[in-house]
Amino acid sequence: MAGLIAMLGWAALALQLYLIVELRLEQGASVLVGIVNCLSYFTILTNLLVAAATTAIAWFPSIKFFRRPAVQAGIALYISMVGITYSLLLRHIWNPHGAQKAADVLLHDVTPVLYVGYWIFKAPKVELARRLALLWLVYPLTYFAYLLARGAVTGLYPYPFLDAGQLGYPAVLANAAFLTVSCWLLGLGVIRVSRWLTPNTASGSSCCD
Repeated sequence: MAGLIAMLGWAALALQLYLIVELRLEQGASVLVGIVNCLSYFTILTNLLVAAATTAIAWFPSIKFFRRPAVQAGIALYISMVGITYSLLLRHIWNPHGAQKAADVLLHDVTPVLYVGYWIFKAPKVELARRLALLWLVYPLTYFAYLLARGAVTGLYPYPFLDAGQLGYPAVLANAAFLTVSCWLLGLGVIRVSRWLTPNTASGSSCCD
């Protein structure tokens, strides 16, 4: 299952990259800038994380980091945020067609569902500590900081609800705070699910590995 997710993940990322390069060439614009802009999306970065993790799990058992229960659960949290945020805030604002539609579905729908399914049914489970819900916020908070810093320099923001140029910093910070709290609450939910699925949870031990 991890191998299937890895292959689909890399295929989706390769397709999205191809579409970006093709569009930039048609516009006579910088391909490198297009690639950098593509890598500025939380969706792309998180799908890269999923593809790397499942590749390591499927074919590189010596890489232990991605086999840690806390790491696999954290990735499930992040890719869930990708799917949920896209469905609630972004899906209605554009209507891709053809190859872009395929990339869109793979990145926002297929990968989140498959990876969360893998995590629920196949990933090792331990009784995760509640403090992990806070530790898992490092990734999205770092991304928010990068996005705002990059936007202040370039004037480009990947997502309309985080566009400080259009909304102003107070509104963007409020939106970021809402997403951060949502991520924390979803993280607590992931921890709860992991505890439900952990054998012998009556022992009362908890783990953050």
